[in-house]
Amino acid sequence: MSAESMERLKVYIETTIPSFLTARPSNKLILAGKQALTRQWWERRREKYDLFISQYVLDEASKGDSEAAERRINAISHIEMLEVDNDVILLAERIMMSGIIPPKADTDALHIAVASRHSIDFLLTWNCTHIANAEILVKINHIVTESGYFLPTICTPDELFGGEDYE
Repeated sequence: MSAESMERLKVYIETTIPSFLTARPSNKLILAGKQALTRQWWERRREKYDLFISQYVLDEASKGDSEAAERRINAISHIEMLEVDNDVILLAERIMMSGIIPPKADTDALHIAVASRHSIDFLLTWNCTHIANAEILVKINHIVTESGYFLPTICTPDELFGGEDYE
């Protein structure tokens, strides 16, 4: 099969991506590095994938400082929105009932549920507390699989450069 005939991989853009993409440069070294990696991925890699968001991303991106929210919304305004249906809600509820993700972070379970329900290949995030967390993902993968879905590969922008060097 030629590269041209292969289907493009799908990436769910979680809210931390437009947040890091559009934020003012941080003076904290690690945060500044994550912002730079996000911008590089956005400029050099995003066109290689089909990108998706959900209403949850729009809702979160709209919060906070109005100018910052406007920058976040503008960055993702062209991205296709995935439907939030009953299957998404039920899967998120199963994740939350397990106690793996705390109630205050229920939107994190919803991001995972949306991406899983719609057979997304990658969930791109900087949320390493409740989403890109290996200890949690082992347990979430079990719930998602038991529910009949496939857990996307959950990763950060630096992990989705496809072997390409980044600066």
